[in-house]
Amino acid sequence: MRAAAFLAETPVMTTLNENSTAAPLASEQAQRTVSAWIRPLEVISAGLMLAIFGMLLAGVISRYVLSKPIIWIDEAVSISFLWLAMLGSALAMHRNEHLRLTLFVERMPERLRSYVQALSLVAVAAFLLALLHPAMEYAQEEWFISTPALNIPNSYRVAAIGFGVAAMLAMVMAYAVKTVGKTQLVVASAVVAGLAGLFWFYSPQLVQLGTVNILIFLVGLVMVGLVAGVPIGFCFGLGALSFLAFSTQVPLMVMVSRMDEGMSSLILVSVPIFVLLGCVLDTTGMGKVIVDFLASLLGHVKAGMSYVLLGSLFIVSGISGSKVSDMATVAPALFPEMKRRGHKPREMIALLATGAAMADTVPPSIVLIVLGSVAGVSIAGLFQSGFAIAMVLLLALLVLARFKARNEDMSNVKASSLSVIGKLLLIAAPALVLPFLIRSVVGGGIATATEVSTIAVVYALLIGKLLYGGISGRQFYNMLVETAALSGAILLILGTASAMAWAITQSGVVQQLSVFLTNLPGGWVAFMAVSIVVFLFLGCLLEGLPAILLLAPIMFPMAKKLGINDVHYSMVIVSAMNIGLMMPPIGVGFYLACRIGDASPDDVMGAIWPYLAALLVGLIVIAGVPWLSTFSL
Repeated sequence: MRAAAFLAETPVMTTLNENSTAAPLASEQAQRTVSAWIRPLEVISAGLMLAIFGMLLAGVISRYVLSKPIIWIDEAVSISFLWLAMLGSALAMHRNEHLRLTLFVERMPERLRSYVQALSLVAVAAFLLALLHPAMEYAQEEWFISTPALNIPNSYRVAAIGFGVAAMLAMVMAYAVKTVGKTQLVVASAVVAGLAGLFWFYSPQLVQLGTVNILIFLVGLVMVGLVAGVPIGFCFGLGALSFLAFSTQVPLMVMVSRMDEGMSSLILVSVPIFVLLGCVLDTTGMGKVIVDFLASLLGHVKAGMSYVLLGSLFIVSGISGSKVSDMATVAPALFPEMKRRGHKPREMIALLATGAAMADTVPPSIVLIVLGSVAGVSIAGLFQSGFAIAMVLLLALLVLARFKARNEDMSNVKASSLSVIGKLLLIAAPALVLPFLIRSVVGGGIATATEVSTIAVVYALLIGKLLYGGISGRQFYNMLVETAALSGAILLILGTASAMAWAITQSGVVQQLSVFLTNLPGGWVAFMAVSIVVFLFLGCLLEGLPAILLLAPIMFPMAKKLGINDVHYSMVIVSAMNIGLMMPPIGVGFYLACRIGDASPDDVMGAIWPYLAALLVGLIVIAGVPWLSTFSL
């Protein structure tokens, strides 16, 4: 819950921030209409989340306890999941939780910024409007396909896409009318309409350009959208839709089909469940008891509090699966004591940011789950390897932290007594067990990530109720709505990135790129070096998941051709992406850490580079020694 608030408030990655200087139009009726929709959408989304969780739990019990699998559960979950994704996307639109890059917009003059923000809103509305008819057409076409177990038309499932698109369109239009001045709105609409008309008029010539259209639409248009503050998922969608509409003869219904395929994998159902688990962790205070135990154990040695911070991120990440949740849990618990001991705020935040990057491969990493889904890599293998890879990066940061603390004065710091340590261990033990339980069960092939996520939530709820104060009904309802919105924002990016990756693949440019990259002097080493640079850059610009979703389907076949193990390559690109995420001046995670630590990015920027250098050294070791990624498989 706290994590979502930080995500929405950060000045770098937000969505549709209000323009306080804009002159709103007379739009009270539109706002009342949208507001009337929100409450039912929240209730339905919470109900869908609860239904998915209940069906998954029933499936686990029937399979492992009763040995009688219920064959229709997966199908019912699939239907509910797509509806949850689209309704969650609509809620995320209303709650300002779709990620966008605002670094460039925030630095524009105020007058220009108001026009660019209007352009961002109109671009989103144009994409949704263009997608609405193909989505309805797609639902009609799916009427003739029956689901295997429930034997109902598949239209009942895919109608979610059209409904979600319509709901988001209504919200964006009402928001634009409320927050954007009439002049800005008219100018932005004219620019978008003019560009669309220009592309349509020259579409016969564009068709003849072939792969050059990749640069025009899937690179140029997407980059312009990112700079203008268009949410990342919609940038991908605009690029792919424009590419198909103006430079090919492919019907736009294919775009909807690709989005459906990108969002509908049952493996991805574990994403909202692990998001829910992170909310439970945050609300019950399970993360704080882990921090308190580690502080009692290590707080009296040199660099002890730095060790505690890194160790807490390592362990807590294995429960929540979310970097934002990890940082939001650990920082408030440790920063006051670290300040009291003389740690400089900029050093603390630098360690927090890079520690979160280090811990992102610790199971149950949402990035690893999504990567396994889109690239066809074993999630069990990724979980097994991710733990070891995080240890390598952790060691690099521990060595640097100890070096920086070489002159730390510990004369006034006393070690905790064994009785205090034992008491805190007793309290923290149930929480400490959870990440190792998740890793061992999935890694050992005993259960899938989705099944384990369900069991983990039940475990966390029970332990939270018995030991850490529990969760009220209102809090649980809010967590369900929060989970739906955050999951919807993630899954919409996944769907549009899937469509964009498909468009790139179909253009034929991937084959040309494959020939070039797989024949570089130096073989797999050169390819790995190029991959690291690419994912460092995209990690800065796009945040983690979009970069993975966009390039994984393209890069993995090339890596395979060079004999690079899938799990090894996964660890390298995920680690590179996470380091890029924390790199100033663009890295999104860097600004999130500054926001959580309540410090100026300018102050922290100089302090973070040694920590990033330590992570880069660890990354080079991981890339150059495949055994580190594969020995546990």
